[in-house]
Amino acid sequence: MISEFSIRTGKKTELIDMTDKIQPLVRDIDEGIVTVYVPHTTAGITINENADPDVKKDILKKLSELVPEKSRYLHAEGNSDAHIKATLVGNSVTVIVREGRLMLGTWQSIFFAEFDGSRTRRVIVKY
Repeated sequence: MISEFSIRTGKKTELIDMTDKIQPLVRDIDEGIVTVYVPHTTAGITINENADPDVKKDILKKLSELVPEKSRYLHAEGNSDAHIKATLVGNSVTVIVREGRLMLGTWQSIFFAEFDGSRTRRVIVKY
């Protein structure tokens, strides 16, 4: 099956936990995989810790240091940094499902990564 939902971002860059939007989709799957995909070139999907909010802050801070918003980019639209950050993070994740549960680690969540917000974005889930 394929499902789709929207996420509204409120900042230029942010990580939004969307695990609670994906878990209900797989509740009837005994054993399988789920792929979460974002069809945007300035956003991404990642799995990381959700217990300490400073982890999200550290990730975004380090990405901004590695790929500054202003540089000598050639892309005329002015969001080259967002394209590069999205490339580094990636546009999909795959998670194993067992007995109707995402097999994430104790502290893991699935995050939507916004790099060119605020916007309304699409997320596509194949399960």
